[in-house]
Parts: sequence; C-alpha cells; structure tokens
Amino acid sequence: MHTTALTLIELGAILLFLGILGRLAGRIGLSPIPLYLIGGLFFGQGGFIELEGVLEFSEVASEIGVVLLLLLLGLEYTAKELVTGLRQSWLAGIVDFVLNFTPGALVAVILGWGPVAALVMGGVTYISSSGIAAKVIGDLGRLGNRETPTVLAILVFEDLAMAVYLPVLTAVLAGLSFAGGLGTVGISLLVVTLVLIVALRWGNVVSAIVDSSDREVFLLTLIGAALLVAGLASALQVSAAVGAFLLGIAISGATAENAARILEPLRDLFAAIFFVVFGLSTDPSSIPPVLGVALLLALATSVTKIATGWWAAGRQGIGRMGRARAGTALVARGEFSIVIAGLAVTSGAVLPELAALATTYVLLMAVLGPVLARLAEPAMELTDRLPKRRPRAVPANGST
Repeated sequence: MHTTALTLIELGAILLFLGILGRLAGRIGLSPIPLYLIGGLFFGQGGFIELEGVLEFSEVASEIGVVLLLLLLGLEYTAKELVTGLRQSWLAGIVDFVLNFTPGALVAVILGWGPVAALVMGGVTYISSSGIAAKVIGDLGRLGNRETPTVLAILVFEDLAMAVYLPVLTAVLAGLSFAGGLGTVGISLLVVTLVLIVALRWGNVVSAIVDSSDREVFLLTLIGAALLVAGLASALQVSAAVGAFLLGIAISGATAENAARILEPLRDLFAAIFFVVFGLSTDPSSIPPVLGVALLLALATSVTKIATGWWAAGRQGIGRMGRARAGTALVARGEFSIVIAGLAVTSGAVLPELAALATTYVLLMAVLGPVLARLAEPAMELTDRLPKRRPRAVPANGST
C-alpha cells in the first residue's frame, strides 16, 4: 500500500479510537488521559495492533502537543499573578516539593536506576496535574471555596518550579558537564527573568504584536510565535516547553483570553496524540513487572499530596473539611508527569523500565485523584459521625 495512504488510514483509526475513548471518559466522569495512554499501548509495539506508518507524523505532532500544553498553561496566568503567587505560596511550595519529589527519587535509587532516573522519577511524582485539578474543582463546584486559592497557589508554584526543573533535566539528559549544566540553568533563569520583566512592563506590546481581528491571521501568528520561541529555546538548551510557557505568560488581557479560546481544541487534539505516542513507546508486557512498585508509589504519593494540601490549607485557618478537599484536589498526576518521562525516554538516558513505571503510575493517579477528590467530603462527614472516644476518668489518687 502507498505510504501516504497507510499513514492516513492509521492516523484516522487512531483519532477515531481516541474520540471513542474521550466519549467514554466523559460518560464515567474521568480524565481521558489514562484512556489515551491505554490507547497508545493498544496500538504500540507489543500491543494488539502495531502501527508503523503513522509514527513519524505522530512524533512531530506530540512535540507540538507539548508546546501547546505549556502555551495554554502560560496564557492562564499573568506575570503579576505568578509573582504574587510565588510570594504567597513559597513555603507551601517547598513543602510540596520535598514531600512529593522524594518518593519518586527514592524508588529510582532503590531500584538501582541511577541518579539521572532519580531526577526524572522525582519530577514525575512531584508535579500535580493542573488540568485534572482544575477540572475536578470546577466539576465539584468548589471554585468559590476558601481552600481553592491555596490549591491554585501550590499549582502556580509547581509551574514555576517546572521552569527551572525542565532546563536542568534537559541538560542532565543531554549529558552536559557540570559547568555546561550550570550554564544551561543560568541561561534559563536569565531568560525567565527577562520574560517576566518584559511581561510586567511591556506585556501589552507583546499582546498587540500577536493580536489580530482576523481569526486566521491571529491563529497563524500565535502558533508561529509559539513554535519559533520553543525552537529558539531548544537551540539554547532550554526546554522548548518552557519557551512556550514563557510566551504564554507574556501575552495578557483580552488577547490571552481569545488565544486560549481558539487554541483549546488544537491543544486537546495534539495533546491527545502526545499521550498516545508515549503509550506507543511503552511495551504493555513491561507493565506487570512494575505494577507492584507503581501501586506502592501511588499510595505513598497520595498520602504526601493530601498531607501537603492539608497543611497548606491549615496555615490559612481553613477547617478540616476544606483541608481534606485541598489535599485530595492535588493528588492527580497527568500531563506534566508524562512530559517529564517522555523527555527522558526520548533522550535514551534512562532504562526502558522507567517508561513503564511512569505510564502505570500516571494511569493509577489520573484515576485515583478525581475519585479521592469526590470522596473527600463523604469521608470527612463519616468520620465526624463516628462516636468520639471519651477520655478515661483519672482516679483521685492518680493511679491507673
């Protein structure tokens, strides 16, 4: 069969299958991310149907998916909001990092995968899925709750931490020397600082350059700018995803709102392909050997995320119910954990088993997070109804 025809058939089959999975996820009220990963396992090497003609297109499309994911995330915040969020949430952000980076890094060390894998797995378990968290908060009608700003502040801190973490990870995966790594991080921090300054002082100018009343021109300019900035960032050894994120921050006001509305369907399409491509790179037969570790890691990092949200909300004077809602809202991991694992697997600097563990872990957490968020209130109400144990009376002479 002609190569182009084969590519079109395979691509059409994959997109159709993703559409069915997305509809199924909507029916059962879950994020479609775990189903997309399962779809990739279905079509990948060792899956039920192996597709090869679409791989080249899918890999480019998955890169665009990552760029659009981060660009949309940047569009959600202004530079002022990011700076304010950083000032207000830095302590909770540090607690979040220590509690949730450590389990993943420890597992990689215990399994003997080395320090590079530890850096990767720490990032996989550290960052919550802001997409799933935002959807859960919206679906459960908690946008106006007192604990919601605390949850958002922690998510913003994680986004900022990613702006530093991803360049460091990229340098390590590229095998740069210590000096080369420091240079890359220095460039990254310099770029981040410059972009924040430009966004704070001249964000309206950047928005005006991108903006257009013509929908087609606006879309071409926006995507062109995102890919150009992402490519230049990559050429400077800074993550392309971070470059797109910074461009999103620099665009503000009505332009950012219009951009988010226009790009959202494209983001969903290319992001779905990204998740499928990651699933394609994972052999399903490699999952059973890491399932036990993934379950233990999911249990441990669910507890640490709930503890993080509970503690952070408690510092704001929020009651037990709000603390439970805050903690469980942070449990889900998703798109960025896969982005981190995807960068590592693509570089070839880690063992293939890491991809299997990351895939299994995200599958578990993307399902477990929304479920725990829904169960938080009933569980707290149940504990409130339990009879409280009364303290034993102490005899007058003090003996027991």
